[in-house]
Amino acid sequence: MTSKTLLLASVSLLLLSAHGAAVAQDVAPPTTAQATEKVDAANKAKEDQGTLVVVKGYRASLRSAQQIKRKSDSIIDAVVAEDIGKLPDVNAAESLARLPGIQITHGSDEGSGVLVRGLPDVATTVNGRDISTAELRRVQLQDFPSGALAGIEVYKSGSADLLEPGLAGLINVRTRRPFDFKGFEIDGAIRETYNDQNEKFNTNGNLLITDRWSTGVGEIGALLNVSYTEQDYRNAVRWATGYVANSTADPALPRYPDQVGVYMDTGHRWRPSANATLQWRPNDQTELYADLLWQAYRAEHWNDWAMAPLWSGTKTNVVMQEGTNQVASMTNTGGDPIQFYRSTGSDRTDTQQIAVGGSFTSGKLKLSTDLAYTNSLYSNSSWSLDSALKQSYPINVSYVSGGGAAWEAVGVDVSDARNYIWRGYYESIYKVGGNGIQWRGDAVYDTDWGIFKQIKAGVRYSDRNAFYKANDRYGWTLPLAIPFDSIGVGELTLTQDTFRGGEQGFRSYLQPSYDGIRGARETLLAETRAALATRGNAPLDLAKFQPDLMPYDPYRSFTAKEATHTGYVQGRYETQFFNSQVDGNIGVRVVHTVGKYSGVSKVTWDNVETAVPKSVTQNYIDVLPNLSMRLRPNDDMQIRLGITKTRTRPDFGQLNPALSISQYVEGNTPVPDHADAYGSAGNPDLKPLTSTNYDITWEYYPSQNTSASVAVFYHDLFGFINNYTTRTNDPVYGVLEVSRPENAGAGKIKGIEVAGQTFLDFLPGAWNGLGVQANLTYIDAYNELPDKLDGAGQMVKIPGVSNWSYNLALFYEKGKISTRLSYNGRSRWINSYDNRSGGWEGEGTEAVNRLDYSFSYSPNDAYTINFDASNILAKPFHNFHEYEAGKRFVRDIRDEGRYYGLSVRFKYQ
Repeated sequence: MTSKTLLLASVSLLLLSAHGAAVAQDVAPPTTAQATEKVDAANKAKEDQGTLVVVKGYRASLRSAQQIKRKSDSIIDAVVAEDIGKLPDVNAAESLARLPGIQITHGSDEGSGVLVRGLPDVATTVNGRDISTAELRRVQLQDFPSGALAGIEVYKSGSADLLEPGLAGLINVRTRRPFDFKGFEIDGAIRETYNDQNEKFNTNGNLLITDRWSTGVGEIGALLNVSYTEQDYRNAVRWATGYVANSTADPALPRYPDQVGVYMDTGHRWRPSANATLQWRPNDQTELYADLLWQAYRAEHWNDWAMAPLWSGTKTNVVMQEGTNQVASMTNTGGDPIQFYRSTGSDRTDTQQIAVGGSFTSGKLKLSTDLAYTNSLYSNSSWSLDSALKQSYPINVSYVSGGGAAWEAVGVDVSDARNYIWRGYYESIYKVGGNGIQWRGDAVYDTDWGIFKQIKAGVRYSDRNAFYKANDRYGWTLPLAIPFDSIGVGELTLTQDTFRGGEQGFRSYLQPSYDGIRGARETLLAETRAALATRGNAPLDLAKFQPDLMPYDPYRSFTAKEATHTGYVQGRYETQFFNSQVDGNIGVRVVHTVGKYSGVSKVTWDNVETAVPKSVTQNYIDVLPNLSMRLRPNDDMQIRLGITKTRTRPDFGQLNPALSISQYVEGNTPVPDHADAYGSAGNPDLKPLTSTNYDITWEYYPSQNTSASVAVFYHDLFGFINNYTTRTNDPVYGVLEVSRPENAGAGKIKGIEVAGQTFLDFLPGAWNGLGVQANLTYIDAYNELPDKLDGAGQMVKIPGVSNWSYNLALFYEKGKISTRLSYNGRSRWINSYDNRSGGWEGEGTEAVNRLDYSFSYSPNDAYTINFDASNILAKPFHNFHEYEAGKRFVRDIRDEGRYYGLSVRFKYQ
């Protein structure tokens, strides 16, 4: 660390010298909330003092976000909703994608997973308080509707007084509080959306009511905010398997994915949520509050899947990709029949958090405390009905049609129910949850101790519990050739075709409705029991189907209990250096973690299940120092330097000590080159991920609406966790293929962020309503493969990280009109590695780009009418599978929805 510290110090001195001497302004150490209220003195002097300008809309939001970034003691970026319900996207995760260094993933027409500077290991807080969903260590940010939020802050560097950030940093979601308003106010919005892919409409809305009163016991405020969002989606996917037929040992053999198919990711989800706050300020020194938060997620889904097996049959009309041994197209005749399923299910999440706290200020001392309880549960139930064609048809397949696999079945009438037979019935139940308490106490003292102007110290205690339990059962009926239309699930209809292009030939097929499967469950149970009894060779399967209501499997569960004790101290210093203001923080946070993690290992062999309970404990201490420096050569410029150490604990589920192994049984779907047994496991030997982080930023603020910044960062990390699939020769079970999380070795992340924003106020007349915001991030991220994989020690790209991500937004805001066109994208990335073929392979995703547009008209201060369009380009989402270095096939191509929205926002004061 010493050499890098000296390097950072040297760079800072060079930058300082380049700008010469300047008298710096005096800046108090404000909190993030204070930053939104304060206007920098130098910028304020530049405003026309004779005119009162009321700033609203995009300009106000960008200005507030700029002030948060400028005033913060940490390296931070923010998204601010200056008006109620006016975050730039539907949920918190999608809004974050607008910030430099932030990448998100999309699935089922929704932004979800968030990476900060290439890392997914992000701590999450609400109003500075830890929050998590179910058994996770973080909250699902897509569960926060934009209408409920005042803003989102991304801390890219930690400090001792913050909840310990993950490797990537910390994301804080801010809700509104009654003392944010002047008095009584009602705000709300109603929004109607249309998905052009499935031609469905949805209604969304939010309502906020708040007031504050001066009473004989002080000032009291109350706020209630409720929100409801819903979305129907149906993504069309054409896919090829990740298994590539034929061995690499003979380069003359043609290589091709030995399955192709289509998949329709379909569902309806809705999210009701509410938050309420009471604030009481009995005097100028004391403030007390109570917060209540409820988030809910509900979903019904029905996913349609079809697969054409190519592992058997005669290959003709084979065309090779030029200069390779990879098949471009071929015809397969006499293979196994096409298989189908419709998987229906429902999901439910409820997360509640209640908190009380307060602060007391006396002179130079401020004391604060917060006590909170969080409870979160997620459950899923699914019912899947499987079918197949009763005979084989020739399959024409191209692996390079429109950028990926496309295929057709020759001669089949998919609308004739007589061509289908019943293949099986599957049920599953799944429940995870967590709860815990947390308490913190903090003290801030303004000192006169030389260069140290402020001392912060505090303690924190948390106690978390988490659990997982599940079960499933499957009855395989294919050998009985039972007609599909004879099992009592109602009318069979053709699935909806939502493919956008014309490449895919096989596009729809017969399936029962969602209610036909879920509503006919008792009939399906009776039919499955009768079929399994007729088969006579599946006693374990038949036994599982005896109870009408499937119980949770005691062998498929885990529990976790974890307590942490934390203390920190941090000093803020201020001084002059060659006529430049210098300030910063130096501190340390110490965290003691004690945990116990329990599960049950299960082996299924020769139709016999055996189980072994397992428990492990962990007890360790993390010491997390931080050092930061901010130099201000003049009123408009500042340079930051930071050195921090961060860590992320493995998720509770990853620490599950249980191993589940099932013997491979021939006769279901044939698997070429199969293992003797397959399994999955947690890994109680996982270590926390650690990273030492170095940051340098240059920031320039010539006006309240204009800023530019450049950030250079370097993470020296160890133990990045991903799931890997490995094969081993076990003396008892033979060839065993197991998927489990593993710590990778050492890793390096380095990158640069460039960002800027401005309104073109210097232009004449109506043109000065134009504005632009842009950012560009480059990340180079590698880590070693773990010891358990072939090729261990080899440096590979860290999964989930794009080299490039970028945003460009053009604004126009003048008078009653506001409009925005925004472009967001990221380059290709790797999703995972495994060694299915005796060497490491990678699954990845091609570059993703999105274009969104919005237009608002405000006839008066009380109403705003808004039109928006998202995913305008609707470019297909491409995954690929790299089975050898430099050799790959496209894994799948997913057509996603394009959404249009019309909304009305209103305000009454």
